[in-house]
Amino acid sequence: QVRLMESGGGSVQAGGSLRLSCAASVYTSHKYCMGWFRQAPGKEREGVATIDSDGTTNYADSVKGRFTISQNNAKNILYLQMNGLKPEDTAMYYCVYDGGAIATCEEPFSYWGQGTQVTVSS
Repeated sequence: QVRLMESGGGSVQAGGSLRLSCAASVYTSHKYCMGWFRQAPGKEREGVATIDSDGTTNYADSVKGRFTISQNNAKNILYLQMNGLKPEDTAMYYCVYDGGAIATCEEPFSYWGQGTQVTVSS
């Protein structure tokens, strides 16, 4: 069972920065994909960014140039550096993981964290 624990959410003003972290209780030396999703009240869930075991990253168009996904050297902590935050970035942010021989960065993801709230005020 993989456990994902997010942290780092909070409230900031527009233009500010936050760094989200996700600690994963998983040995990530095999093929995997990790990423961040978000969901705002009344809106559909949106994929924000992903990173796979080859280090390939992908970003939603809405966050390109502002957000950066990365991992620590042990690859068991996932980060999302969020700069230039906008009110429309307000949402619950979830860490996701999928691993195994056929793991991809496409939904559905097998494991989800509990989420961390990000609120951006104008």
